[in-house]
Parts: sequence; C-alpha cells; structure tokens
Amino acid sequence: MPVVFLSLLWALAGCGLSSNHYLLIDQSLLANDPRRADAIMAEAESEYGARNRLLYSMDRGMTLHLAGDYVQSNIFLEQASLEVERLYTRTIRTETAAFLTNDNLLPYEGDPYEHVMINVIKALNYAVMGQLMEAVVEARQIDHRLNVLSDRVKEQDGYREDAFARYLTGVLYEATGDLNNAFIAYRKAYDIYEGTRGWTRTPMPPMLRGDLLRTTEALHMTTEFEEYRRQFPDQRWTSPQEQADLAQVVVIGYNGRAPRKEEIHLDIPVSLSALQLVLLNRGVIHASGRQERRAADSVLYGLNGRVVRVALPRLVPQKTKVLHESVTLVPRGGEPITEPSQLMYNGTALAERSLSDRMPGITTKALARAAMKFAAAEAATRGSQHAVNKGDAPWVGLLVGVLTHGLAVATEVADTRSWRTLPDEIQVSRLWVPAGEYDSRIQPVVRNGGAPPAAVSRPLVLRAGQTVFLFDRVML
Repeated sequence: MPVVFLSLLWALAGCGLSSNHYLLIDQSLLANDPRRADAIMAEAESEYGARNRLLYSMDRGMTLHLAGDYVQSNIFLEQASLEVERLYTRTIRTETAAFLTNDNLLPYEGDPYEHVMINVIKALNYAVMGQLMEAVVEARQIDHRLNVLSDRVKEQDGYREDAFARYLTGVLYEATGDLNNAFIAYRKAYDIYEGTRGWTRTPMPPMLRGDLLRTTEALHMTTEFEEYRRQFPDQRWTSPQEQADLAQVVVIGYNGRAPRKEEIHLDIPVSLSALQLVLLNRGVIHASGRQERRAADSVLYGLNGRVVRVALPRLVPQKTKVLHESVTLVPRGGEPITEPSQLMYNGTALAERSLSDRMPGITTKALARAAMKFAAAEAATRGSQHAVNKGDAPWVGLLVGVLTHGLAVATEVADTRSWRTLPDEIQVSRLWVPAGEYDSRIQPVVRNGGAPPAAVSRPLVLRAGQTVFLFDRVML
C-alpha cells in the first residue's frame, strides 16, 4: 500500500522540470565547449514535454546561439515567439487541473522580459551573420512588443520597458543608416536607464551619452545637441564626420548565470496537535533528498489531517564575478586600441522585479488552492465514512483521510521554471577604428582581483562603414 500510495502521489503531483541538464550545460560552457552544451540541451528535449515547449525553444535557441549556429538558433527562437502568441489563450480544462494540483500542469508562458529577449537574441543572430536588415526587422518587433507591454502594464515601477533592448535597436538602426530611429531608440533607452536604475541596479552607460551627442549632431538637431553637450560636458564621442571612414566593432559580453528559482513551503497547521507536528517536523534533520522529504511529509501530514501546505517560488541569484571585459583591437603594425565594456543589462534584477510583480497573485492563488484541497479532503473523508457501516467508518475514514490529505500536500508544488540559459549580466563595448586587419582580444576582468578566465582572440578584417558583432560568454 505505501508503494502504491507514493506512486500515486508522484503521478499526480505534476512536479517541475528537472534541473540536472542545466548543471551539465553550465559545466560545458565553463569548459568553453558550447557545442557540447547544445548537444546536452538537444538530448534533454524529451524531459521538457508539451507543457514546456516554449521553455525548450528558448533554452535551445540560446545554446545554439552560443554554439555559433545562428540559423538554427533563430528557427527555435521563432518557434518560441509563435508559442508566446499561442499561449495567450488557455483551455478551461488545463486551468482547472492546475488549480486542483499546481501550476506546473500549465504550459510555461514565460515572463515579459523573457519574451523581449527572444527578439533580442534573434536580432543578435542576424547581426553577427552580417544580415543587418533582417536584424532591423527584429528591432521593429522589439519596438512593437515593448510598446504593447508599456500600454498593458500600468504600474510605473513595474517591468514595462527594457533599456538594453531599446539600446540594441538603436545600434542596429544606426548601423543601417536610419539615424532618426536610432536617435529615438537611444533617447528612450536613456530615459529608461534613468527611470529604472533604482531597481535594475544598472547605472547610465557612459557610451549612451556619446550616442545621443553623435546622432543629434548628425541629424542637425541643434537644440538637443547643445542641451546634451551641457548635460555631458566631459563625454567623448565619435563624430559623424569621423565615423564615415571608420569600421565599428560591437562586443556583447554574456557574463554569469541567470538566477534560478527554488521552492519554499509554508506548512499551516489548523489545530494545536498539527502545530506541534509541524514544529517537530521542521526541527528534524532529513538526510534524504527533496522528493523523499516530500513523500515523508505527505504521509505524516496525511495521517494528521490538519496541515495545509502552500508552496511558493523564490529567486536564487547567481551573480557574476566579472567586473567588465577589456576589449583590445591590435592593428597590423599599429598601436592597440582598448575599451572596457559597460554594463547594459542586469538579468537578475529583471527576474526579481518580474517575480515580485507576480507574487501577490501567485500567493493568493496558492492559498485558495490549498484551502480548496483541504476542504475537498475533508469532504471525501466524511463522505467515505457515511458510505460504509458504522463499524468500518473509523478505519475507512482514516485511510481516505491519509490518501486525500497526503495527496493535497504532495501535489502542492511551486512553479520554478525560468529561462536559465540566459546570462546574469550583459555588457557592451563599441569601438570605431580605421579599416584594416586586426587581432581582437577580449579579456574578462574579475572582481576583487580574482583569477580571470583566458582571453578570447580572433582575427578581423574590417571595411570602412562596416559594423561587426562579436560575442563572449563567461560563466564566472
């Protein structure tokens, strides 16, 4: 009977996606083997299942991006984009099943900042392939998605805009000669960085000030140009006249790992004996794993019948140790040109804000679900006792109570899914240099004088007016 009971608990619990493959992917990326990381992701497809189709497409799109397979990456990211649109409508049956058990039975919809990153990575895929006009198409998709989000989210301090995404669209517009849209994007990015730096923990990137000066000068926007010169008296920038004879190298540094979510339990006793049981159970040191602990709790609380469990997600940051990337271009027979990268995107801060915005709804739903499960278990117990003769009622009631209350505890699982193959931070460096042949070198600089990872070097042949995108992935 215990084996059957525990099997039933796990069959109906709808537990979340295993994170074992993420550990293997992290190890592969740490060993600078992104192709192996993508192979691991491909092998894990069956673990995701139909409910996590969007999550798999995003994860696979990112590992392919890091492996340099930009065409296949965009195929998966396009599938993810279509899935986002499809998931705006759900079936009542799925919603009801999730309310009876847990939100892991629902298809993963993703957070708004993840939706924006789908188009960001797609745009970067096109950019690194030199297909800048296709990248601009994704830039327009980013504009549209953010405009819709800004209209939908009324809270001024919520996630309703994305400074890095806006900045990237500016870079792409400028690279294709669309200076008017580039200026609009830069100005929006400037306003967003200023308005959200309190919670995004991302200071105004100095290079953005130079971008505003350069584009307003090129567009002959005298009033705006003079105002920016007054605001940024010490800012250097590449003038439009200089820019015409130069090539541009844009380095995107992906640093660290995205935060992960883990589950926390709130065991709410509804009697004095249940309170004593909860306190005793919390004080016991369990050497077993999470699933074994959940099974033991289900049996224990099922026997007592007076404990209501609520499961909630919480975010676990995995902050990067990288301070910045030092990007050096060494021309043949010339002096090296070095620029440090600048922080443009704090993924952990965005994830924290997204979860914080959603937590009141998650908590309310979890409490209502727990109360309903408890009431249903009580009703089933009383109903079973009335359905048999008086002599059998006590043991039948005990058996049904253990099953129903234990099942209520076992099926209370928090939704801890997220796009974990994203980085913790994104840093950007932009260098304008004369046309010619260069050796590029990207050296991460680690906080507190720690041992830096090996530098990444590659040769470049640059033409005047050309924009080249380079990527660097650092797991520290």
